Amino acid sequence: MAVAGLVTARIRVGGSPGTDPYEVLMGRQLLSEVPELIGQEARRVAVLHPEALAATAEALRADLTAQGYEVLAIRLPDAEDAKTAEVAADCWKALGRARFTRTDVIVGVGGGATTDLAGFVAATWLRGVRWIAVPTTTLAMVDAAVGGKTGINTAEGKNLVGAFHPPAGVLCDLAVLESLPAHEYAGGLAEIIKAGFIADPVILDLIEADPAAARTPAGPHTAELIERSIRVKAGVVSSDLKEKGRREILNYGHTLAHAIEKNEHYRWRHGAAVSVGMVFAAELSHLTGHLDATTTARHRTLLESVGLPLTYRGAPWPKLLDTMRLDKKSRGDMLRFVILTAPAAPTVLEAPAPSALLAAYEKIAT
Repeated sequence: MAVAGLVTARIRVGGSPGTDPYEVLMGRQLLSEVPELIGQEARRVAVLHPEALAATAEALRADLTAQGYEVLAIRLPDAEDAKTAEVAADCWKALGRARFTRTDVIVGVGGGATTDLAGFVAATWLRGVRWIAVPTTTLAMVDAAVGGKTGINTAEGKNLVGAFHPPAGVLCDLAVLESLPAHEYAGGLAEIIKAGFIADPVILDLIEADPAAARTPAGPHTAELIERSIRVKAGVVSSDLKEKGRREILNYGHTLAHAIEKNEHYRWRHGAAVSVGMVFAAELSHLTGHLDATTTARHRTLLESVGLPLTYRGAPWPKLLDTMRLDKKSRGDMLRFVILTAPAAPTVLEAPAPSALLAAYEKIAT
């Protein structure tokens, strides 16, 4: 049996018309909370996990089996390699063979790519079954696992195929962060810093006060930084699940980031790409007269202090620009970017001048 967990925070998400609210639980040893989220109606549970988390998935499988569930463990490729139509099809085949029904439940255990794929499989199997996210990276906890966005990548771009399908619950076990490689933990800080710039400047103050402590899960403010970031996202998506308005602010830095990821064939980690994307967005904000020089420079100082990149030279500007035209915020041929007018004051900039875009790119290419 799983060790009893310690829940230190419960964050409510949801309430939009047509969706059920759910909770993000933070704490330690939270796998014991999975059966309660699954509920009594389910008979079968599919646990989707990457190879690296086979031991964690096996422990969960054994515990759920002991509680009377039929458990199907499905191993996924690592990272973005999991987010393909071929992998999704393999999952559908496994669910079909297991006679998975609408009352059964999918559990995604892993990083953001795993929870994206697990949620997408849940959204598309029988037109939607319940699923539970168990994120195991900083990035997945503060971003991918919260909000109901699910999806896979295509040759044309990142997350272009997907669905809005919120989970039944999210379990953020802070203990798993202690075993993350330093660069993996730092990648999640990009999304945390993003939350600070678009909504909660206290996050920025906490990191600036002790950047070295912010770079490690053993830091004194780790739990607070993660909880604040989740609360930012929870507040936004609760009012705008399907990105028809305010939810767009969560894409700060992501338009260029997704173009970088695609052009690097997803060898760049998402957090690293978002870091460069935020520098680009801040420079664009400044060049178009929306953001002061001090806040623009603050982006570079903060991101660099936690070990995140500020520059990208891997693709020529015309190629990046062409990729960005497929961004989900674009409307027709019109590019749209989330920018800042001040900390915690984001807005959308439509059809910026080509000269401003090129000038912003030159800031991150040198």
